[in-house]
Amino acid sequence: MSASAVHSLWTTAADPISKIDAPKIEYGQLSPTLIVIGAAVLGILVEAFVPRKSRYYVQVFLAVVALAAAFAAVVGLAAGGYGTTKAHIAAMGAIAVDGPALFLQGTILLAGLVAIFTFAERRLDPEAHGNRVDSFAAQAASVPGSDSEKAAIKAGFTTTEVFPLALFAIGGMLVFPAANDLLTLFIALEVFSLPLYLLCAVARRKRLMSQEAAVKYFLLGAFASAFTLFGIALLYGYAGSVSYATLASVVDGSIQNVDPALADTMGNDALLLIGMALVVMGLLFKVGAVPFHMWTPDVYQGAPTPVTGFMAAGTKVAAFGALLRLLYVVLPGLRWDWRPVMWAVAIVTMLGGAIVAITQTDIKRLLAYSSIAHAGFILAGVIATSPDGVSSVLFYLAAYSFVTIGAFAVVTLVRDAGGEATHLSKWAGLGRRSPLVAAVFAVFLLAFAGIPLTSGFAGKFAVFKAAAEGGAGALVVVGVISSAIAAFFYIRVIVLMFFSEPKADGPTVAVPSPLTMTTIAVGVAVTIVLGLAPQYFLDLASQAGVFVR
Repeated sequence: MSASAVHSLWTTAADPISKIDAPKIEYGQLSPTLIVIGAAVLGILVEAFVPRKSRYYVQVFLAVVALAAAFAAVVGLAAGGYGTTKAHIAAMGAIAVDGPALFLQGTILLAGLVAIFTFAERRLDPEAHGNRVDSFAAQAASVPGSDSEKAAIKAGFTTTEVFPLALFAIGGMLVFPAANDLLTLFIALEVFSLPLYLLCAVARRKRLMSQEAAVKYFLLGAFASAFTLFGIALLYGYAGSVSYATLASVVDGSIQNVDPALADTMGNDALLLIGMALVVMGLLFKVGAVPFHMWTPDVYQGAPTPVTGFMAAGTKVAAFGALLRLLYVVLPGLRWDWRPVMWAVAIVTMLGGAIVAITQTDIKRLLAYSSIAHAGFILAGVIATSPDGVSSVLFYLAAYSFVTIGAFAVVTLVRDAGGEATHLSKWAGLGRRSPLVAAVFAVFLLAFAGIPLTSGFAGKFAVFKAAAEGGAGALVVVGVISSAIAAFFYIRVIVLMFFSEPKADGPTVAVPSPLTMTTIAVGVAVTIVLGLAPQYFLDLASQAGVFVR
């Protein structure tokens, strides 16, 4: 065949194809996420080009400015009505800009900002070779205890990559609750999980335990991601689309003009039910609900404590946001199928977290099991399937995230020769040795227990009220019982701190820089303000509680 003939084949074949439309992206409405991801990319360039001495300061400045700017962008969007009247689907159907998305993004950004302060803390450990050190390994790539690690410590190296990694994680967390199709959901899941796997592995003290935690988290997280992806594939097979709106209309049978190729699979409920179960399983893993919780205590204990606080708060907020959107936007037509399963998960999670926590002897593991119990309480609000259910979950997540970051920030202060003293026996008599730190920690514990006049009480009350009105009264009874069980071990720690004799060789309380002080102060302030005057924030959450479809 001659060259001209081949040429004519190409040209004639290509003519009838219409031109590809350029995607229409609303950059302004996606600005919070874009600012954070942009700063993370800049942070990587800082690692490459800025001299080692200055990196820490540049990275902290960049991270704080980016998170503050992104939060300002969220407030601007909310003030512009994008949370209520102008709520819509942006970025070619990939991202929802609506009340719940903006509320959760604001929560994640503020929580991320106070968590970054704990990352930047450099006054807790004694100076090594004249250099101040933070909670992260001097050189993450060197083998624990090796000569290269000793050389890195001596040279005063620090792992400043933790700041861009944290920003990438926050960027993924911002997209996760706002994702409006299953592929965006999965990409966001990976974007915030992969940096967290890395951050878990870079503790300065107890490095082997930290690396073990990261490997466990990575392996189990990879399994959960695979389940999610397989579920997405089945749902795509069922509906012929990954978009939430199309899925919802296929599920409740309101779809018009069906593609003949899909007509057979759309009647196949097995695809829908199995696919749905797999996707929800991936989200429940991230939330830390029983029986997908096994990673939580090990990872919380092994990860550097600032990372634990950040992860405990941010991951929960993002994953519950995504779970709410999935159940309320895509699957309201399947309510009778998913509610009984969620009932079972919520009951097992509340009771399991509370009962196992009683046996814990390590403060970080205790807080991990308490976070599992809290996942159960929040699930009670998810099960309510009412607008009140959504707003109560939003409020609870906002309250919970600051208490958690504050509590882990306090844990970083109690130290002995080996670093953080996390064993409960070491905390005996802490209230006599440093009353202020013990009092602050007691405030956080009372908030976790849901004692009145703390944010925890307001959150639990809102969630249980929504569940009771949604016809889940029995669930509320179980919730109150497990709250009572949980109150036992929180108050046991308070008794241990204030009513035990301090040991002679007990830990000391390090004096932090203003960074950690700010984190703890914000935690206490939010806990007390949301406890004494929750109404404004409950109203804010109820205004933000409507999903755009």
